[in-house]
Amino acid sequence: MWYWFLKWTIFRPVCVVAFRPWIKGDENIPEGGAILAGNHLSAGDTFLLPALIHRRLTFPAKAELFAGDRGVRSKVVAWFLKAVGQVPMDRSGGRASATGLGPVTQTLKDGGLVGIFPEGTRSGDGRLYKGRTGVARLALDGGVPVLPVGFVNTAFTRGLFGIPVMRRPGVIIGKPLDFSAFEGRQDELKVLRHVTDEVMAAIQELTGQEYADVYGTRVKFGDLKDADLTPHLKSRPGDDRPTPTPPA
Repeated sequence: MWYWFLKWTIFRPVCVVAFRPWIKGDENIPEGGAILAGNHLSAGDTFLLPALIHRRLTFPAKAELFAGDRGVRSKVVAWFLKAVGQVPMDRSGGRASATGLGPVTQTLKDGGLVGIFPEGTRSGDGRLYKGRTGVARLALDGGVPVLPVGFVNTAFTRGLFGIPVMRRPGVIIGKPLDFSAFEGRQDELKVLRHVTDEVMAAIQELTGQEYADVYGTRVKFGDLKDADLTPHLKSRPGDDRPTPTPPA
């Protein structure tokens, strides 16, 4: 109830009036379980997409945000996430992250729509970066298609009185990608990487972004911060990696 109340009374009216957004490809969203996987340009992506599409959308949130054990603000955040039906996901890495996908996978198996940003962080320079393989594991575990989503012009700029605004942001939703040929192979790293690369390539086709074959976190916080990324630029995600052979 809270999800639809907040969508129709706050998020959608604010988006439509303040930002004048546009959307293409909404008709590609199926009625059953599916993943919407998009590039990530700004914090606005997380509320713009659910405000514009006709179905309810679940974004996995960091598991620790659901604890509500760090003061009043933490409790409010935890209440909000639970009230609008979001699900926790362990993002600590390794085996914990893999098992932590359980609540998200269940949402997909129940016929829900899940949104995810495979890059794992917002792009600081407008490039598209290497995708994390969680999107592939979710698709194969849940047995659902992945729809590529391209966000355009969603970066915030200073508006009247210094208020952050998006100027005519857009959302493009592509055709569903079917990875059922790799069903049951979600523990094969080559398969996970291939599926993820295909998802990122489909996103790139929608946005036309320059692609860097490194994780965005390395560029923002790690060893590639302020580095020349020319050696890492590729024409297409996965163009130098072998394609796993589907079972006969």
